[in-house]
Amino acid sequence: MREKDRYVKAGIIGSGSWATALAKILTDNGNQISWWIRNEDTIRYMQLRHHNRHYLTSVYFDTNMVKLSSNLEEVVAVSDVLVLAVPSAFLEDVMLQLSPEALKGKKVVNAVKGLVPGSNLLINDYLSDIFDLPLEQYYAITGPCHAEEVANEKLSYLTFSGLQESSAQSIADMFTNSYLQTIVNRDVIGVQLAAVLKNIYALGAGIAHGLEYGDNFLSVYITNCFREMQSFLEAYGKDHSEAGAHNYNASAYLGDLLVTCYSLHSRNRTFGNMIGKGYSVKAAQLELNMIAEGYYASKCLFEMNMEVGAYMPVAQAVYTILWQNLNPREAFLSLEKGFI
Repeated sequence: MREKDRYVKAGIIGSGSWATALAKILTDNGNQISWWIRNEDTIRYMQLRHHNRHYLTSVYFDTNMVKLSSNLEEVVAVSDVLVLAVPSAFLEDVMLQLSPEALKGKKVVNAVKGLVPGSNLLINDYLSDIFDLPLEQYYAITGPCHAEEVANEKLSYLTFSGLQESSAQSIADMFTNSYLQTIVNRDVIGVQLAAVLKNIYALGAGIAHGLEYGDNFLSVYITNCFREMQSFLEAYGKDHSEAGAHNYNASAYLGDLLVTCYSLHSRNRTFGNMIGKGYSVKAAQLELNMIAEGYYASKCLFEMNMEVGAYMPVAQAVYTILWQNLNPREAFLSLEKGFI
């Protein structure tokens, strides 16, 4: 990390596994952070025991490096850089606690891999509408990086996307260390959409596994998902001038898709596996006890694509299974015939 970035005041919003992993990275790098956690009991426990008892319990924090608070306005006010790390389904409830001027002058780093349910907005569009946040002050974190591997300090890669590479690099430098390598690009819109799509496809990969398809099928399935992702990004970019150029073979696109579809750490794959084995959506949600972003994203993306008009049979199949109760076996039998 460069010396000039050492004293940037960082704040984290959220207390799940990904928020905890990002807090570990920042504090390991010598950054003192303010950390918003909704639950007062969780705060008291962390102050006493120095770790999050609900997520990544092996990660311990130096409490001199972390200021915990359930007061969102306070955390935002003292932070220069804010990291959003709450599930997309809860983002509006959290952010509407703030005044419309609260993000003025702040840099916002989005670690939410989802869309805002209901409005189907990308996070940058939502923040622009509600808080008048310029896209120049917004950055997206994406890439194949499971929180559990960060906790164990296994080498991982994150992509930091922003309109200006030099500014994105300064944010990335805050996170770079021996176990976390960073990449910078300007495709701030495309990487977010790719992250939304890969969660949907990972959920489908889990369904396939639950239906007892093998590795051969899964490799063909992911190949077709990757092609479908490219189709959507290209169709979306035609009507959005802010969408940048895509290097589809980079880790933020292909890499993240692969790891989320294959890894046992993937909550979307796990959720889908239960659906494939016959669980109802409600039962799978209760069993998982964590948010599978792909569930909400499948509905948002289906509705968004009514305007975009991309050919997306896999994403549509996942949507109809989860939201219209289509039998998973029937849906995948139909997909089989169209794969190449």
